[in-house]
Amino acid sequence: MLRAILVLMPLTLFAQKTVREVEKPTTPAADAKGLSPDVPDVVAVSSKLERVVVLRFRYMADLLDGIEQAVKREKITNAVILSAAGSVRNYHLHSVSNRNFPSRNTYVQDKTSPADIIPMNGYVLDGKVHAHMTLANSQGAFGGHLERETNVFTFAIVTLGVLPPELDLKRADDKTWR
Repeated sequence: MLRAILVLMPLTLFAQKTVREVEKPTTPAADAKGLSPDVPDVVAVSSKLERVVVLRFRYMADLLDGIEQAVKREKITNAVILSAAGSVRNYHLHSVSNRNFPSRNTYVQDKTSPADIIPMNGYVLDGKVHAHMTLANSQGAFGGHLERETNVFTFAIVTLGVLPPELDLKRADDKTWR
């Protein structure tokens, strides 16, 4: 009996994690276009922080939903995610999984695995949250783009450096601007 439990236990644990790959095309024309001489290799935008906003999340809060709610409530148009700490009960992340357009993302969701939040970084661009985070558990560290259904365990703290709303960052994460 114990032997059967030990054999089936890894299958049960593996079944909790779902992995799916999704192609993320913009349009066939945008994905096929090459580099434009009008887009520089690097664009530098200078600014000062207007304020710092510290968000504290309680047990079971959805991390992405909470950040989005706070951004709206605090009337934040642009911000840099400076830091984060805490832990999650479960996670849902995605990361890029190919090297040519159209891009593809691999989504990984585990509804039963807790992890510590090591860092989080990213941006709020024109009111939209673009957050990346690294998580760690006893198997190692892993990370990606934060998705809904990543729920807080002990607590989570996220620090935002708010940038001026007139700062034009709309194209900062535009994959077609190349």
